[in-house]
Amino acid sequence: MTVRVLVPSGVLGLGFEAQALHTGLSAKPDIICIDGGSTDSGPFYLGEGVSKYSEAVCRAEWATLLEARAELNIPLVIGSCGTCGTDGMVDWMYRMTTELVAERNQSVSIARIYSERSPEAVAAAQREDRLRPLEPAPPIDAEGIGRFSHIVSLAGVEPLQQALRDGADIILAGRTTDTAVIAALPLMRGAHPGACWHGAKIAECGAFCSSHPAAGVILLEVDDTGFTVEPMGQQAVCTPDSVSAHMLYENADPFILHEPGGYLDVTGAVYSAPDARRVRVEGSRWVPTSPYTVKLEAARRVGYQTSLLAVIREPEYVAQVEVWADKLVRVCGDRVAAALGLERAAYHLDLRLIGVDAALGDWERERMPSGGPTEVGVLVLITADTQEMATEIARLVNPYLLHLALNDAQPMPTFAFPYSPAHSERGPVYEFGLNHTLTLDDPLDGFRIRQDRV
Repeated sequence: MTVRVLVPSGVLGLGFEAQALHTGLSAKPDIICIDGGSTDSGPFYLGEGVSKYSEAVCRAEWATLLEARAELNIPLVIGSCGTCGTDGMVDWMYRMTTELVAERNQSVSIARIYSERSPEAVAAAQREDRLRPLEPAPPIDAEGIGRFSHIVSLAGVEPLQQALRDGADIILAGRTTDTAVIAALPLMRGAHPGACWHGAKIAECGAFCSSHPAAGVILLEVDDTGFTVEPMGQQAVCTPDSVSAHMLYENADPFILHEPGGYLDVTGAVYSAPDARRVRVEGSRWVPTSPYTVKLEAARRVGYQTSLLAVIREPEYVAQVEVWADKLVRVCGDRVAAALGLERAAYHLDLRLIGVDAALGDWERERMPSGGPTEVGVLVLITADTQEMATEIARLVNPYLLHLALNDAQPMPTFAFPYSPAHSERGPVYEFGLNHTLTLDDPLDGFRIRQDRV
């Protein structure tokens, strides 16, 4: 018994090669699975309940996958619809899907799996001692939970399997674990549990586990003893090293992967290469655990943000840019207090030096190399309770960002603003507020499934 899962890409909107998809379809897969979600770009998308990917690109790729599904008459599944997996994004995918199938005169059964939970339900779970913090987890209380704009729970395989049993041709799932989407059908058909979960982890990002990630398409074959993974791109190959290394991706432990209902243990996994393109893996174990838990994600608005950007090329200022930056923060803080009457606790001014510490900020351990850079970009991020206040502070900072001297003995410098106006209103800013698991009495608790024929 072998179950074939075709994974076109790591996420809808990222792209895949047409030839690679055609090759994958010729292998007669039993199901097509793709992820639609990501937290790579931070909490804004969950906070607002929107997608970070181009709707036009998603629509074009989804149309191609709908045609591929119809060609083979197999299920098509997407998890974590619209980046964040909120109920609104499931409905966004549903509207897109119904329009596309109508254009193609297709008749299909579409299942929608909703995974959002209300703040009231999560607060009740906390009172009932069904929330457990992960490391690191921020402190939470009922008031804080009530400020979350969206709370989603990451579904395991069970809601997906229920939809498959109910005969869904297309499944549009809210927030799910990346692996659950791929593991659901092989587990349902009785394939080796360890191989199902391990194979799903390897295939979750499409061809990232191969030598040519841009091709996108991966074929996963799961059977009674293990799994085989093969890239569908003409120039792509998988090796034991490239496949085993994917257990390091987005995973704190390269041997243990926690999922709803248990964990994957690959300490005994053996990787081999039956040929120059494929990798065979056996020896993975699935360890069920109790009680059954799902991970929660939530985002809340922490204010509104306005940014400024200047570029410094004067050698003396570049060489002493951190001294100058400290002075800028100090002087502007004093001016905000004097002119606007705001204490520092009422707003946040974050200054990043592009070319010095823009990526890591205060966590940066490696400073400028000897000789230093030619220029440094100075990015100022101002967060306040309202957009108007953030922009007012930015306007106050503007002349100092352009003309602040290192010391009183020096002439006033002039730096470069790369665009005008110098400030940009970024709108609402969010932060993640939950890193907790929720205990469920049943794996389907709180997941709502709706099925429609269109």
